[in-house]
Formats: sequence, C-alpha cells, structure tokens
Amino acid sequence: MRIDKFLWCVRFYKTRSIAADEIKKNRISLAGQTVKSSREVKEGDLIKIRKNQIDYQIKIIQIPKSRMSAKLVPLYIIDRTEKEQYEILKLRQLNQEHYRNKGEGRPTKKDRRELDDFVGGDSNSEMVNSDWDLFFSDVDDSKED
Repeated sequence: MRIDKFLWCVRFYKTRSIAADEIKKNRISLAGQTVKSSREVKEGDLIKIRKNQIDYQIKIIQIPKSRMSAKLVPLYIIDRTEKEQYEILKLRQLNQEHYRNKGEGRPTKKDRRELDDFVGGDSNSEMVNSDWDLFFSDVDDSKED
C-alpha cells in the first residue's frame, strides 16, 4: 500500500491529499529516509511523522484494506512516540487555553456594556455638565486677574 494512502487509512490525516502534501514537505520518513507518496509500506516498517510540532513514531503491524474507524486503528499500528513529545503537546495546548477559554470569542456589545457597568461606567462617556463647569472655572478665574 502507498504511504500516503496508509496514513489516510489509519486516520493520521483527514484526506489523502493532505498526507501527500506532508510527504512532499519532507515531514514523513520511513526507516530514517524521506519518502515519496508512491512509496510502498509493509508490515514492520517504522514511520516517523512530524505533525503539530512533535515527532510521532508508528510501527505498522498490519496493512488495512481501506479506511477504518478510529477504534480499529490500534489493530494496525503501534504508537512508539516518546512520552516527552506528548508532554510538549499538552504544554502547548495549556499555553493557548491560558489566554482565553475554548469556545469563547470576542465579547458582544451586551457583554461590553455589562463590563462597563460593572467597572463603573464607560470610559468614552461624556462629562457631566457640572464637570464642565469645574473644568472651566479655573479658566474664568485666570481671565479676571
């Protein structure tokens, strides 16, 4: 089976063309050598994949006939990725979640109004007339002198 088709079958990539693009970018290697999409894989091969800034290593147990459900993937490959790589991935995900929670986007107008009311008013609101009188009272005093 071709390596791009194999990576698609074991659900490493969503489409076969994405798998082929990753191979062209030299992010996939077989037995330490970069490969082309047409390279045939066989049982026992060790594939190294660079995805999401970590290095995955998988060993082929069996060649599937077609794309399978995610539950059946462990029957065809063994994941030999180092634990440090998964820890790096978790740290990156936690780092991104620190800035904002997943699913929360920009605040709506209503959210901004509620925040302004909570903080104590809108910073763009106009000054009250009494504030204007106080502001110009110093100017009037200086004209009289």
